[in-house]
Parts: sequence; structure tokens; C-alpha cells
Amino acid sequence: MDPTLVLDHAELMDAGRDAVSGPAASSVAARSPAAERDATGDGPRLSLDDLLAGLRAAGEATRVRLLALLEEGELTVKDATAILGQSQPRISRHMKLLTEAGLVQRFPEGSWVYYRLAEGARGALVSSVLSKIEPDDPVIARDRVRLAAIKRAHAEAAAAYFGAHAELWDTMRALHVAEDAVELAMREIVGPAPFERFLDLGTGTGRLLDLFSDRYEFGLGLDTSHDMLRVARANLERSGVSGAQVRHGDIYALPAQPEAFDVVAVHQVLHYLDDPAGAIAEAARALRPGGRLLVVDFAPHDLEFLRVEHAHRRLGFSHEHVAAWMTAAGLDLVSIRDLAPEAGRTDQLTVTLWLARNTPETGDARRAVSRREVA
Repeated sequence: MDPTLVLDHAELMDAGRDAVSGPAASSVAARSPAAERDATGDGPRLSLDDLLAGLRAAGEATRVRLLALLEEGELTVKDATAILGQSQPRISRHMKLLTEAGLVQRFPEGSWVYYRLAEGARGALVSSVLSKIEPDDPVIARDRVRLAAIKRAHAEAAAAYFGAHAELWDTMRALHVAEDAVELAMREIVGPAPFERFLDLGTGTGRLLDLFSDRYEFGLGLDTSHDMLRVARANLERSGVSGAQVRHGDIYALPAQPEAFDVVAVHQVLHYLDDPAGAIAEAARALRPGGRLLVVDFAPHDLEFLRVEHAHRRLGFSHEHVAAWMTAAGLDLVSIRDLAPEAGRTDQLTVTLWLARNTPETGDARRAVSRREVA
């Protein structure tokens, strides 16, 4: 696993603290105590040195334009090059300086790197600087027009990919009860109370990030498919979901700090995996004490063509199997719910929802095991 990716996600897991800092590209400096939340409750502050470093990094025309673009969402160097009309090495150099100053975070994804504005005090500093620019500044306005064109191109590419695979999605949807019924059941079993952090494993098209966007403050979707991540980004952009991000990540080795999420979802993913139990154990590791794991998948069936034609490794799961994996992962099973086909429908599969909770006691036991393994 890329250690840079882990560190970047660690920053996301602690949005109340400051972003990665440090003048050297090869290291991540420790946070200054001055960057902690001040006693007045106004939010995290920066030391004088950090403030001056941030202002110096932002004090150049191209870098201000890049920050203004990043305020609109994630960006790659390729996109920034097309928008600003500058060379790739030049844009890369500016992004490097902004990242070293902690104003921008970088997220490697295969051969690409996505950039996003930092959280915490440095993000607030950027917002403050950008707020002083005239709303109708012609340079910034022109950049935003070009950015909108880039986003349209991304959306069209995602739509083309989705269209090319429409037969697969239509086949899967036809296999079980209506998708809206499944989604309603997921919202019901999680409950109406808002929560802070949501993790969607195998996010695919990003649908769950959209479905639960009114419940969480920060959402993260992980997937191993770069094509699906492009689809998810386009879908979230189209839906106006601003509190979520998607990243490339391994479900068996999550690029996230332990105990960082309130709700983790694994929706129609387990049947593709060689080691479903391992995936559940890793998902449990990401749960805060009291956090909940929602697993949605098919009940046992005999549709062998799914294994042959659609890469399903498992033909559904029994109540007992998934419950046992959750228990082994240190979770307490809370609920199991079956969504059976309509009466007389023999061509559809049953969808099962499992919900488990990470109690403080099981979390303590898991941490004790981890300490022994390290020792």
C-alpha cells in the first residue's frame, strides 16, 4: 500500500485538525500545537511560521488560480493544464509547492494524482484568501468556464462507460426486488439519526454516497476500478453531493485510520470476493466504538451463470455465514432483514441486509489483539 495514500486519508479522518504540513516534499511534519482548536471555539489556528508559509505559497498568480479551481472540487494536473493553458511540468511544480505548504492534499490513484483543498486551518486560510477576489474577475471567470467544460467531458465519458456496460447493470437489477425497495430498506435499517463519517466499500457508481448524503457530514467511497471511480465522480457531481469523495482502495487493506467511521457499508460486493470474511474484518477495523456495519448481498441461490458470466465468486450467503463473520470480527449482530421477491416470482433472488454494531468492549478487545500482534 502507498504510505502517502494512508497519510492523506489519515488527514481526512480528523477534519477538526490541520492538514499535512512541512516545507520538505519528502516528509510530513508534525502538527504544531498552535494549529489545534483554540480556546474560544473559533476553530483551529496556525502558528506564525505556518501562516507565513501558506501565504507565501499562495502568493503567485497561477497558484491562486489553481486554488480557486480546487475550491470547486478535485482536480488532476492534466485537467489543470488544459484549463490554465500551461505546461504539465509547470502545473506540477505549482501543485507541489501548494502541497508542501499544506494548502492542498494529494491522492494518488493509479498513474494519476487527484488534488483537493486541505481541511482545517489551512483550508480556512485558502477560503479567506479566495473570498477577497472580485466575483466577476475575468481570469477566474474564464478558468471556471473551462473547468465546467472539463466536467462536462468527464460526465460524457462516464456516461459512455456506463452505457457500454448497461447490459450488466440491467441484468443485476432484474435479479432482485426493485432497487428503490432495497435502498429504502437500507435507509430504514441504518435509521434516521444523522452521523458524522460514512465509508462505502466497493462504491461502484457512488450511489450509496448519494443515498445517504443527507445523513452524514463526510463520506468516502473506495473502489479498485478506476473506470467506476470516474463514473462515481461524475454521478456525485451531477447530484450536487459536496460532502463526499471517492478514492482507489483495497477492501482488504483500507487506506484509512482504525476506528474512523460511524457507518460502513458493503453493498453487493461480498459475492465478488475470494475472502468475504477478511473484508468484513477489515471493515470492522474502520468502525468507531458504537459504529455500525451494513452488509447487503444475495441470499443463497443456484444461478450458476452469475459465476460463469459475471465473475461472482459466491452464489449468495446464508444468515449464519455472514453473522458468524461479523461475530468473529468482534461485532454484535443487531438485525437481519430479507427482501424476498414478490409472490409467484421465481426469477428473482432474495436480498439480505445484515446490520452489526461495534461495541466499546469489542473495540477494546480488538485493540488489545492488535497491540499483541505488533509486539
